[in-house]
Amino acid sequence: MAIYLPGTQEEQELALDELTPREIVSELDKYVVGQNAAKRAVAIALRNRMRRQKLAPELAEEIMPKNIIMIGPTGVGKTEIARRLARLANSPFLKVEASKFTEVGYVGRDVESIVRDLVEIAIDMVREERLEEVEDKAELNAEERLLDLLFPPTQQSSPSASLALGTGDGERGTDSQSRTREKLRQQLREGKLDERTVELDVRERSMPAFEIISNQGVEEMDINIKDMLPNIFGQRTKKRKMKVSEAFEYLIQEEEQRLIDMDQVTRTAVERVEQSGIVFLDEIDKIAGREGGHGPDVSREGVQRDILPIVEGTTVNTRYGMVRTDHILFIAAGAFHVSKPSDLIPELQGRFPIRVELQSLTIEDFIKILTEPKSSLVKQYTALLETEGLKLEFTRDALDEVAHFAFRVNESTENIGARRLHTIMERVLDEISFAAPEMAKDNKDKVVVDSDYVKKMVADIAKDQDLSRYIL
Repeated sequence: MAIYLPGTQEEQELALDELTPREIVSELDKYVVGQNAAKRAVAIALRNRMRRQKLAPELAEEIMPKNIIMIGPTGVGKTEIARRLARLANSPFLKVEASKFTEVGYVGRDVESIVRDLVEIAIDMVREERLEEVEDKAELNAEERLLDLLFPPTQQSSPSASLALGTGDGERGTDSQSRTREKLRQQLREGKLDERTVELDVRERSMPAFEIISNQGVEEMDINIKDMLPNIFGQRTKKRKMKVSEAFEYLIQEEEQRLIDMDQVTRTAVERVEQSGIVFLDEIDKIAGREGGHGPDVSREGVQRDILPIVEGTTVNTRYGMVRTDHILFIAAGAFHVSKPSDLIPELQGRFPIRVELQSLTIEDFIKILTEPKSSLVKQYTALLETEGLKLEFTRDALDEVAHFAFRVNESTENIGARRLHTIMERVLDEISFAAPEMAKDNKDKVVVDSDYVKKMVADIAKDQDLSRYIL
């Protein structure tokens, strides 16, 4: 699904630092078919980001990212290129639709929420990385706590108690305790104690019902609710009985939270947003418009003017502190069927110096999309049906037929690009997917889909344009 770079964060950065623009394009080729111009543009943008980090801080501060506008119809790979680039770079990535925002003063989302959402995504990313780092230690700590519950160390059996009583066998008592504990540890690891019940203190998570009414965002309110109501937020605990397996999972989560320094996570996340964040601003053509006096164009230009400071570089107030947007990479995209990039306000145009046009997909592209990417549609459907014990096989002429159908339906109805393949493949495999469990029970472990079968499932619908508009 994603491009995972091996090892620690430092090793990931090292591996990424060694990727040339040509190698970045090669990585993107594994997931997106064609569109070389767009891939080259984002590869250069990513490489420039790496180059900037090697410069002296004074000069690096002055070098702004070269934002990109991708122009092309829906379903040709615009979003996928940006998303795969972010995964390759291990960068916080946010996709937003420009048409969802409204001018300041209107009801709707304000553009600063882009940065706030990006910070939340970055915090989740960094937290997941820290969880992986402390996973082993958290399990060990949880195991020790669980053993304490299963075999509580009593004062009477402790070495000091034995010596105080003059029994002289404190060492033997300790050895016996240790052996018993290790025996329990072995049984715990083998799952033999999973059904046993233990009682432990569980934090209450109940929250009081209250409502804050304000015309400001929570981030802008100069209050800290947790400080105002210190006794309300989940500090109380209660005794609860649960099975050992459930208790182990709970204790692991508790230990993970204890081992992770959330202040450090927040600082790292904010820095990652500021230095390597990527925002994909979709449907930017929907807000393209200049002042015309009245009508929707006025509101569109207002949204553009609100977006402008974020793209130019400003400081946004979030609940985690101030976040600068100077070095966030913005990739905008739109079909631009009705409008054109020059319809954007000049200031915004100037902040997107790189323009790339993505081409409509051909029949050959459709065939490649079906088979070549790591997570191609054919591989996905084959893997899904293999879970039923059914082996699915497509002949070459079947794939040609699916590609031709997708291309023709796109031409005759609405061009939705590669997304058309999903609807046609669902139609082709409708009967097989429905009957797969019964077919497996009847010892039919292989199904071959050829061109005749594809025609049988799709041809009648494809011929009727009115019907194909609804079904395909």
